[in-house]
Amino acid sequence: MSDKILLAHGSGGQLSHELVEHLFLKYFDNPILAQLDDAATVHVSRFTFHVPGSFNGTSNLKLAFTTDSYVVSPIFFPGGDIGKLAVCGTINDLAMRGATPLYLSAGFILEEGLPLADLERVVASMAATAQTVGVQIVTGDTKVVDRGKADRLFINTAGIGVVPVGVEVGGDQARPGDVVILSGAVGDHGMTIMSQREGLRFDAPLVSDCAPLNGLVAAMLEIAPQAIHCLRDPTRGGLATALNEVAGKSGVGIEIEEHAVPVRDAVRAACELLGLDPLYVANEGKLVAFLAPEVADGVLDAMRAHEYGREAAIIGRVTEEHAGRVVLRTALGARRILDMLVGEQLPRIC
Repeated sequence: MSDKILLAHGSGGQLSHELVEHLFLKYFDNPILAQLDDAATVHVSRFTFHVPGSFNGTSNLKLAFTTDSYVVSPIFFPGGDIGKLAVCGTINDLAMRGATPLYLSAGFILEEGLPLADLERVVASMAATAQTVGVQIVTGDTKVVDRGKADRLFINTAGIGVVPVGVEVGGDQARPGDVVILSGAVGDHGMTIMSQREGLRFDAPLVSDCAPLNGLVAAMLEIAPQAIHCLRDPTRGGLATALNEVAGKSGVGIEIEEHAVPVRDAVRAACELLGLDPLYVANEGKLVAFLAPEVADGVLDAMRAHEYGREAAIIGRVTEEHAGRVVLRTALGARRILDMLVGEQLPRIC
């Protein structure tokens, strides 16, 4: 590890994982945190509540709990803004554990000089997104720092949801034989942010895929609540990093067909122009699912019937071979190792 923090430590890739494993886990390690999933799951039955005049006894709830921070620049972009991103990102982290999101918190770090109209626009966007999904923002905090000590606006969120009985979804649950399904085209969000920063213009405008995925996950779980083993939203580090995380945590190999991964023409063109690989570019409204092959067709149909899964496709399978590795079969039929992201391609995209 470097002796100083680098932008790459926030990429979601190799350096991010090293920072978590060698520093944060060194001091915070416990069985729940060690899962290192998008959200922690806690069995409330481990605790007994004694509340005068209310519930007394032991609950059997399984809760999902997550937190995240958002520093995207610019704070407004085609398809969303930092507020919508914060709500969707938190909801999606809960959904990736199969949870139904219930409550969120919102903490704001504001830079002196931020136009009040911009803050109101962001807050209104958060409220509208939360209302659409059916969650409530129930607590929060606000801090203001000196001009030049932040970049306009940062948001921290936390979220709580309930995991339905019988649902066991986690990064260590992928199994040999599982089918890998991607919910849609990759790279939309990251390349939208980069095109805004660089002033790039394309014939087909780039629009972020920022969206809440809890409804899509609910539709999938309705078809196969116990046959969906793992869910991941490939945000920082993109699809390649998410696949490597699952391969490592589950101790399996993953084989992906390059031609099966949908990429929009504008995204592909932007990546070629900037020398980037769309498989490593962030998404904010896509998921990758690992599920038993016998339910794949039914789940795929359910996904394609949902507004956020219309482009869903089977992109690969889980294998016992090359455990811990992701292998990509290229359009030419060659095979190559698809490693986790190293370095920082696109800083501050979420």
